[in-house]
Amino acid sequence: MRVAIYARVSTSDKDQDLATQLMPLREFVKSQSWQTYNEYSDQVSATDIVHRTSWRELLSDASKRRFDLILVWRMDRAFRSVLDAATTLERLKTWGVGLRSYTEPWLDTTSPFGEVLYYITVAYAQMERSILRERVKAGMDRARKQGMQIGRPRVTDRRGFNQTYGAVLERLKAGELSRRQAARELRIGYATFKRLLDADKGRETN
Repeated sequence: MRVAIYARVSTSDKDQDLATQLMPLREFVKSQSWQTYNEYSDQVSATDIVHRTSWRELLSDASKRRFDLILVWRMDRAFRSVLDAATTLERLKTWGVGLRSYTEPWLDTTSPFGEVLYYITVAYAQMERSILRERVKAGMDRARKQGMQIGRPRVTDRRGFNQTYGAVLERLKAGELSRRQAARELRIGYATFKRLLDADKGRETN
């Protein structure tokens, strides 16, 4: 059996290493007396499909039936959502290519039972993420109702900011500072400083 090995780590997690996935995958292929067609690996987020060049190359080779099975460390290394997984699986079935997870051995689309468990697992993972998002949203809504600050505090809420802003504004009007210099003195971005100025102008107009 010709096997394509795929590994992926996210750039946001510096503790991950592609070798952690690739080494046991190679050993597993050898233990099964399979033939490794090629190894594909990406170091990018699962959702960043544009930069997952190796994954796209793997699918292209799969469409040409250059191997019989894709072996991954875990299913979430390959797919970004349940819909993505289901769509890709249908394409692989059309091409006659199977999919197997090393750490989830029951997920093997080359068997009918494994295919059913595969769909159940990816659906459950998606549901779990949805429940977590709903819990986070509910917690944020409750915090807002209780008057708690959500997200970053506004720059104008910083202690002493309004007094410093007033002094810097006077120097700006006197021509002692440029807008960018004023923003640096206030330790805020130029765009933020411009928004504050625009808001002041709007109040003056009203």
